[in-house]
Amino acid sequence: MANILKALIDQLDLEQLEVNLFRGMSTTLGTPRVFGGQVIGQALIAASRTVEDRPCHSLHGYFLRPGDPTLPIVYEVDRIRDGRSFTTRRVVAIQKGEAIFNMSTSFQIEEPGFSHQVEMPKVPAPEDCLTEESIIMRAGDELTEQMHQMVNDRPIEIRRVEPINMFKPEPRPAVQNVWFRARSTLPEDSALHQCILAYASDLGILGTCTLPLGKSFFTGLMTASLDHAMWFHRPFKVDEWILFAQDSPSATGARGFNRGNMFTEAGILIASVAQEGLIRDVD
Repeated sequence: MANILKALIDQLDLEQLEVNLFRGMSTTLGTPRVFGGQVIGQALIAASRTVEDRPCHSLHGYFLRPGDPTLPIVYEVDRIRDGRSFTTRRVVAIQKGEAIFNMSTSFQIEEPGFSHQVEMPKVPAPEDCLTEESIIMRAGDELTEQMHQMVNDRPIEIRRVEPINMFKPEPRPAVQNVWFRARSTLPEDSALHQCILAYASDLGILGTCTLPLGKSFFTGLMTASLDHAMWFHRPFKVDEWILFAQDSPSATGARGFNRGNMFTEAGILIASVAQEGLIRDVD
């Protein structure tokens, strides 16, 4: 298993301090604050540790304060309800005595039911798309140490259907399609696959609403995630290729709304995501 992916798994293996109380450590992706996907993934692990034999079907979280990657994060789980079919948990992530993130999540027993789904967009296969690394490396002299770290330390392999130059972006429709997968094979643990998918769901979705502006956070935009929601529809493996089809229906009031559907290579819809983020022009 690749070292960077093992490091992510170790990061998600929270230390239990007490009943309903867990502690996790952070790493940085080249920014001075904790990556939001890490907090989502760790919060979901904390909630999952208090639930037996029921997969998560949805989560809804709010980012309250920037996290400090040099300090541990304490996750407090509130066992809201244990029903016959559904289990509900609330998780608060705490640093220095203050909440930096809170999340509600629901788990459901596996049961049969009606089924339908939207069709996967017709896009090139992942093998025919450029890697995130090759796109970023084209920047040459404009490539900062921060970008080097972001490229080299990602446990998720990313291939973009529509290449984007973050240093010289041009206005374009608020739509993007991205293939991704874990960099090596993962253990057969459905809860772990869900948590890593939640981690990956925050890798770039906020940038969808900035595409019509022709700007990025490298060219005069301040961006920050405000809230994040996710629904798990069907079983999946995150070490196999997943298409993240994203769009942004609206941006207003210094906020951009983004949404996305995740499909297997076979076209099966496995999850949906929605996120609103802060976008401010700082030029």
